[in-house]
Amino acid sequence: MKWVTRENANVDRVACPWLIKRFVDPEAEFLYVPRDEVSAVAEREGAIPYDVPGVELGHVDGRCSFDSIVLKYGLQNDAALVRLAQIVHAADVGADIDTSPEGRGLKAIAHGFALLHGLDDHRKIELETPVYDALYAWCQRQA
Repeated sequence: MKWVTRENANVDRVACPWLIKRFVDPEAEFLYVPRDEVSAVAEREGAIPYDVPGVELGHVDGRCSFDSIVLKYGLQNDAALVRLAQIVHAADVGADIDTSPEGRGLKAIAHGFALLHGLDDHRKIELETPVYDALYAWCQRQA
């Protein structure tokens, strides 16, 4: 399946592909496009839009997109994944940065990758995937 979001990925738009590939759709293909093209590309490509305003898998009812995907696909029974979602949420939602102490660290790491790799969103996913694997392993140990 194809998934589409806006370009210049940062915390949530990198964490979501990790989550989708690991728990929802191992064959997922991710498209990053200008903000004003997401709806048209989603329709043309039959892609699922995420982390854009007005979509089910976006920031809805206080959730970030990662939270919305966990909820939509019934992944909330995995305690480590729920813990990771708290960290991603804290890193992604400015008003909630202090809800998880690890949130500031994840935000710094994600922004560092964005500074290094700019608009090369696929490269950011490739390089940051091991970070999310490691953080998930840490969360499993905590759970």
